[in-house]
Amino acid sequence: MAATPSTTKPEFPWWLAAALALALAAAFAIASSDLYAEVFATVAKGIGITVFVTAVAFALASVLGLGIALMALSGSQWLRQIARFYVEIIRGVPILVLLFWIAFAGAPAFVAAWNALAAPLQSAGLIGELLVRDVSLLWRAIMALTIGYSAFISEVFRAGIQSVERGQIEAAKALGLSRAQRFRLIVFPQAIRMILPPLGNDFVAMVKDSSLVSVLGVADITQIGKVYAAGSFRFFETYSIVAYIYLILTVGLSLALRALEQRLRRQHQE
Repeated sequence: MAATPSTTKPEFPWWLAAALALALAAAFAIASSDLYAEVFATVAKGIGITVFVTAVAFALASVLGLGIALMALSGSQWLRQIARFYVEIIRGVPILVLLFWIAFAGAPAFVAAWNALAAPLQSAGLIGELLVRDVSLLWRAIMALTIGYSAFISEVFRAGIQSVERGQIEAAKALGLSRAQRFRLIVFPQAIRMILPPLGNDFVAMVKDSSLVSVLGVADITQIGKVYAAGSFRFFETYSIVAYIYLILTVGLSLALRALEQRLRRQHQE
């Protein structure tokens, strides 16, 4: 007779207690020091840009990644090959290199193509000529993160969709549900439980990788910290505050995503 596994008492999150203690100590140091308070107030101005870049790029990357995943699972061999080509090529390029390429090669190419297609409308005076400087560095950075992360997110969606039992899809097909209805009512609600944890990891990773946009001069947390440190020579204090803010964002997001994952697991068990 096989022994049933004993239920273990959940471990107390000592790591979280230690992290909270460090966060409170850092908050006290910031509040009690004029220097740290000044650095924090300056660097914190970039939080809005960091959150905006991350949220917009991740939303666009999720939509694009889902489309690529559906192409990879389609019945068309050409669509599957195009999706695999996209994923393998994009995943093989570092995010920083992709950022530079989109900003300084992709954007000018896009502007040239747009002007070529819109030449009749421009000649008629209906629209003006698009210039490279009209495409802001902020949106170039967002598009680079979107393209870079869409390849990874598409694999997350693909694996989650393939985890759904084939028998349920066949049963839904036998009931007369269309392909879109099968995906919306049967496949996606079950796949989301598998997709959410790695998707959350990608979201946290994008928060950190959003710091790369500072190389384009976008005024995020890292860029403002870099400018402040270069002007004040307070490198230790500045980058300590930068690291502190990123830790607050990433650890807070990780805890929120873990709570959501546990809630979905409990709902599934009920």
